[in-house]
Amino acid sequence: MTKEELWQATLAQLQFQISPANFATWLKNTYIFSQKEGQVLVSVPNNFSKEWLEQKYNKLIFKILRSLQGDLKEVSYAVERQGVKQKEAALRTPTLPQEPQLEFQELRVDKSTNLNSRYGFSNFVVGPFNELAHAASTAVAKSPGSVYNPLFIYGGTGLGKTHLLQAVGNQVAKDLNQKKIRYMSSERFTSGVVTSIRNRTIDTFRSSWRELDILILDDVQFLTGKDKTQEELFHTFNTLYERGKQIIFSSDRPPKAIAALEERLRSRFEGGMLADISSPDFETRMAIVKSKAQERNVEVPDEIASYIASNIQRNIRELEGAITRLIAFFQLNSRAPTLQEAKGLLKNVIQAPSKFVTPKRIIQAVSEFYDLKEKEMIAASRKQEVVRPRQVAMYLLRGELRSSYPFIGKRFGGKDHTTAIYACSKIEKELQASESLVEEINLIRQRIYSV
Repeated sequence: MTKEELWQATLAQLQFQISPANFATWLKNTYIFSQKEGQVLVSVPNNFSKEWLEQKYNKLIFKILRSLQGDLKEVSYAVERQGVKQKEAALRTPTLPQEPQLEFQELRVDKSTNLNSRYGFSNFVVGPFNELAHAASTAVAKSPGSVYNPLFIYGGTGLGKTHLLQAVGNQVAKDLNQKKIRYMSSERFTSGVVTSIRNRTIDTFRSSWRELDILILDDVQFLTGKDKTQEELFHTFNTLYERGKQIIFSSDRPPKAIAALEERLRSRFEGGMLADISSPDFETRMAIVKSKAQERNVEVPDEIASYIASNIQRNIRELEGAITRLIAFFQLNSRAPTLQEAKGLLKNVIQAPSKFVTPKRIIQAVSEFYDLKEKEMIAASRKQEVVRPRQVAMYLLRGELRSSYPFIGKRFGGKDHTTAIYACSKIEKELQASESLVEEINLIRQRIYSV
């Protein structure tokens, strides 16, 4: 595999692991500059991109490159040097030579709206797991500001929240092109607040958001602990809402489960339509595999589609990543792979949960969900905001890994096994009476298995 093909295959998987906006921001104009002796040097356009990839995405990039190139030892990044040969500069466009089906549509982002044209209702597969969110989104697209305002869509990673949000924006842009629309991740919104404060342009920043007809903010769970950003969003929300403008949010959890969120903002999130997206069933996963392959003019044999749908159960992005690998095989060999060949192609994508779900992974997922540090979970704190997540983690260790009670107690600072028994029993009883707790634990499970 040449360095161009290696980076192209890496990007093909990265596009399903991170949001379209982040993909376009941080991976555009990148390419492998050199590859030798197990070391890969990736060229990036500026120091900011270099720092971001090193800090945020290096582990993910290394993991993908390692799965494609077994002898990989190190990935490093360097700012693009001036005077790069024209041939090398041409490699920065992330498309496979003479293979238009794998063109990176993630880079087709409208600069004025931040919307990606590939996301529409026509290529969104609807099933029992997402029909409410889909119905609410289509209603909002037909009559923005009149129904379901705000619309708050929540669910685990890789289940289609971003697709739905952008589908609404794209549909409105098509039908009502005079509307001012902006899609943004909460991280970029926060970055905008910070930059405007630093540059003393906060008034300009505020007016740019408060003149919108439709505000779409993705992954609002990342607003936790960012007081100034929450304050700006609160006032922006009020201004838009009073003017009858449409507001749409997404999160990996319902508003009441977002820690360190101002109560006044939480009440705004809950004041409209809440719609959840859960994990797709087998039939819907099969439909997704078939649909995504047909989008790229490839027919996947039923036995391979069934194999993928049976083994990738909780994350649609992973389904799409598997399909991308199959399509690469189609194009390189001009034929469909056999089932055995498909299993070989997907061995690094499809893993038995027991191979990668560990006690550490469960504790990490619970900590992230409740916005705690892992050491807080394990320490002997009796604060309610720590005790409850700890009990949930104990319950999941017991349920997902069948861990013994003494083992569970030992994982949490050497506690007695009776503490673990009590925690599991308490959570089991609460689950029978609390739908919100059922929802929280299902969302945590999605996090656990989404690695």
